[in-house]
Amino acid sequence: MIYRLRHVTTYAYAHSVDLAAHLLLLTPRSLRYQNVVRSTLAITPTPSHVTEAADHFGNAATRVFLDLPHERFEVIAEALVEVRFPDPPAPALTPPWEDVVATARHGEAAEFVFPSHLAPIVAAATGYAAASFPAGRPVLAGLLELMGRIRRDFTYKPGVTGNHTQVVEVLRDRRGVCQDFAHVMTAALRGLGLPARYVSGYVRTRPPPGRAARRGADQSHAWVEAWMGEAYGWVGLDPTNDIVVRDEHVVLAWGRDFIDVSPLSGVILGGGDHGLRVGVDLEEVVTV
Repeated sequence: MIYRLRHVTTYAYAHSVDLAAHLLLLTPRSLRYQNVVRSTLAITPTPSHVTEAADHFGNAATRVFLDLPHERFEVIAEALVEVRFPDPPAPALTPPWEDVVATARHGEAAEFVFPSHLAPIVAAATGYAAASFPAGRPVLAGLLELMGRIRRDFTYKPGVTGNHTQVVEVLRDRRGVCQDFAHVMTAALRGLGLPARYVSGYVRTRPPPGRAARRGADQSHAWVEAWMGEAYGWVGLDPTNDIVVRDEHVVLAWGRDFIDVSPLSGVILGGGDHGLRVGVDLEEVVTV
């Protein structure tokens, strides 16, 4: 599947910003099953300095510095991306989840076993996950069941949570958005000792004919990648929509939680109050 991506972020400040330094994670990752044909970043005003280098997790990071006064800051990220992640293995063929736990701290997935600020190990999350992982159950079978339970048990409701809402609050209120559900699933798996990482990106804006729109379209999206052991590696799981990531998602970045992968962060001198507008389109490119 080939997608055309356009992500527009605009800040309007009440007063002039004199200096600003921003970190942008707005360039899709080049992966084995995700080919970034082209990507561009248009930044207004023009930065005085730009540095591009991968961050600790291998995400494509752009650092910009602005030293001219400005009352508006805008970033337009555009890309053409081809994606087709492989179908997951048959759940019964994957190893028992306890075997994955036993080897998790000795490979590439090790750093994603440990708690983070927005995906901590808390008893409520661990207990919630445990129901899907009885002794000896194949790891993918448990992962799929847990993903489906989150989709059924939690209400998708924008506006009731924020970027720093804690997992315990989401578990208590049983409502939120994709970011919250990804944090719940990540924290729940880590509580069992299973590696899980938080993924930011996009889900297709317009569904195929006859299908309902995916939750989280028209904006940045978030999901989970879970480790199934050396033989099978990572699998992408979208608990907001209860689907395995195949060809409807574009991966932007991954990390321990949202803090690691915020699309745009930074510090400014001045500005006062500000308004923020974000618009996202991920449209399928029709080829003939």
